[in-house]
Amino acid sequence: MVKQNINLYLASPRGFCAGVDRAVKIVEQAIKKYGAPIYVRHEIVHNKDVVKSLENLGAIFVDEITDAPESSTIIFSAHGVPKSVFDNAKNRKMLSIDATCPLVTKVHNETIKHFNNNRKVLLIGHKDHPEVIGTMGQIPKGNVILIQDSYDAMNLHIEDTENLAYATQTTLSVDDTKQIIDILKKRFPKIKGPSTEDICYATTNRQLAVKSIAKICNYVLVIGAKNSSNSQRLVEVAKTNGVLNSFLISEENDLNIFLKNLKFSDSTNIGLTAGASAPETLVQVLISKLKKNFDVNLIDHEVIKENIVFNLPKLLR
Repeated sequence: MVKQNINLYLASPRGFCAGVDRAVKIVEQAIKKYGAPIYVRHEIVHNKDVVKSLENLGAIFVDEITDAPESSTIIFSAHGVPKSVFDNAKNRKMLSIDATCPLVTKVHNETIKHFNNNRKVLLIGHKDHPEVIGTMGQIPKGNVILIQDSYDAMNLHIEDTENLAYATQTTLSVDDTKQIIDILKKRFPKIKGPSTEDICYATTNRQLAVKSIAKICNYVLVIGAKNSSNSQRLVEVAKTNGVLNSFLISEENDLNIFLKNLKFSDSTNIGLTAGASAPETLVQVLISKLKKNFDVNLIDHEVIKENIVFNLPKLLR
């Protein structure tokens, strides 16, 4: 039986970012230094395969620090946590290791600075996302207003428009966030913002790569977890840029459904990328599965090179 030909465009950059890589290494190094078990509050990153591999090494993932024994070692996820979590861990005599992405910490510091300068902070982000919860928890309750979309920005009522600032979640759609910021700046000309963009380099670069492959592909597949904000945004970016047949591949059944509904043309071009919390191993597994069914022409599609590395915390170096 002759296999159908497909062109598979591998978006680059894709997959693990420096913040995720750092967070995973923090758990691995902590286990080496302190021994298992090591407790981790929430998923270290939003990927069940990564979580499972760390569990196999001796990590125990808990919902709250009270689920871990007093005086144990606790690691906080890459998404960041409210200040109260650090305080609670200290009260329970726990050794706290902070795996918060340095770019998220930057947003935390900006938020604290604005609060200290008596500014109300408008946080652009998604309700209930761990990163948003962590950022809002850096300053006393009532001093941050969540802006989820352009509607919120247009209909926000603020009495003191002289003392305003904005910050953003790091994993948002670059285009959507720009639209929201433009609305806020037009409505509140004196609003203060970050000196550099809050949306992280990895989010920006992966979205740029998807925009690029969207110009030549009939389909786009994004490997990532359903609760991964940056992975969901990649699917949205692909669709916004003309590839309506764009899908999140979070488990094997998602790929099976895609293959079942795949319609061939004279030029079947499939774009493949992965969210910032998805390891390259998952990309290679998917490629292998496609090769079993098709004659795959692999094409590397690099948009920009990444060479950013974040140092581990001092106690683990």
